Amino acid sequence: MNEIAANIWQTQEILLSHLLAWSRLSLVGGLSLLRAEAFWRGIGLQAIGWGLIDEAIAMIGHWSVYRRRAALPDPAAPAVLAQESRKLRRLLWLNAGLDVLYMLGGLTLVRTRGATDRGWRGHGWGIIIQGGFLVLFDLYHALLLAEEEQA
Repeated sequence: MNEIAANIWQTQEILLSHLLAWSRLSLVGGLSLLRAEAFWRGIGLQAIGWGLIDEAIAMIGHWSVYRRRAALPDPAAPAVLAQESRKLRRLLWLNAGLDVLYMLGGLTLVRTRGATDRGWRGHGWGIIIQGGFLVLFDLYHALLLAEEEQA
């Protein structure tokens, strides 16, 4: 059993704490852009929206990890740790794929409504920025889990 899989419960908590930190950074950054011109305000509004969603995901994730772990007779059993590691890795890969779709949606928004409206262009770039961070976040953690699982 590798180190990450052996500590998968702690790994999930750390990952969710990092997502929570990103959500709060997004919220603060977004709020600071609300009084800017339309382009930057669009980016700021997206940062606020994504920050709220990421915060909810992190909080629900913490609760879910706690509940799953508490419900198991032996949360440290090697089979349980391996299964949790696989489930988390699959979830991260799925999320990475969705993140790419979000970025493509943001790019579409930039090229359509954003072509003539700075506010919509800002919204599109806001989606691209958030999706870009999340795809890197999800890929990094999925690859780290996969690499550790093969070790």
